[in-house]
Amino acid sequence: MQVIPAIDLRGGRCVRLKQGDFEQETVFGDDPAAMAALWESQGASRIHLVDLDGAKSGRPVNVAAVRAITRGVKIPCQLGGGVRDRATIAAWLDAGLDWLVVGTQALRDPEWFEAMAHEFPGRLVLGLDARSGRVAAEGWLKVSEVRAVDLALRFDRLPLAAVIYTDIARDGMLQGPDLDGTLELAQALKTPVIASGGVGSLADLERLSSLPILGCIVGRALYDGRFSLVEAVQAGCASPD
Repeated sequence: MQVIPAIDLRGGRCVRLKQGDFEQETVFGDDPAAMAALWESQGASRIHLVDLDGAKSGRPVNVAAVRAITRGVKIPCQLGGGVRDRATIAAWLDAGLDWLVVGTQALRDPEWFEAMAHEFPGRLVLGLDARSGRVAAEGWLKVSEVRAVDLALRFDRLPLAAVIYTDIARDGMLQGPDLDGTLELAQALKTPVIASGGVGSLADLERLSSLPILGCIVGRALYDGRFSLVEAVQAGCASPD
């Protein structure tokens, strides 16, 4: 299981939000490119970027910071936040990103997302942000009536790179990941699943490593120093008791 460090961008800085709440922000650094280089040096095999301003506004915002990151590391990077039209997809890929995460627009316009997946095969990731099993959108500001697993199954036949499943009630809370919801998705889908949200200990990573998933995104626990990325990568390869 890949352990994927997250860099959330707001105003050009590296931050974390608690449960996606823009009023509960912690700043972890003013140089996201240096942070990305640090994670690469500690064994990251990919980096997960989030344009938080883009998620809220529906357009790319932290472009300069993202370009600095993709120029500064050799490992692949994926980005989510505000990816809602073809021009944005093309521009971000041209900026050196390997994969783009689409959430809100896939929920709004499934036909558009299907068309984009075929036009950019293997480059798009379905972002499933959910609260109590229901899909959240608009940068987590709105919760729909659509079940996360149902939306994922609709797109499972597409040439997607992965599905990222985030339980936003757990994100930034360090209370443990949604093992049951993650396992349900992984068993239902042919598309690889990446877990996100709630990881607060190495034991959480060891439990996730027993599931049939591609990887796990880790954010606040790394920035809080609960464990190092080197330890996390080792835990991701561990066999739980």
